[in-house]
Amino acid sequence: MSANIATPAFRQYCCVTCGMMYDEAFGLPEEGFPPGTRWEAIPDDWTCPDCSAPKSDFVLMDE
Repeated sequence: MSANIATPAFRQYCCVTCGMMYDEAFGLPEEGFPPGTRWEAIPDDWTCPDCSAPKSDFVLMDE
């Protein structure tokens, strides 16, 4: 018997400084995050590749 556990939908996060979007579905392979990489899996010391803003400057987009 197997449990039927739903996988949460992928989310998008936006840099409040420059508007760069991080989409969990696509990841950011050039930064070492393959498609499907959840936001929580990205290190806290990671910075925006476009403007160098800290990860804490990204906000979850409305679902």
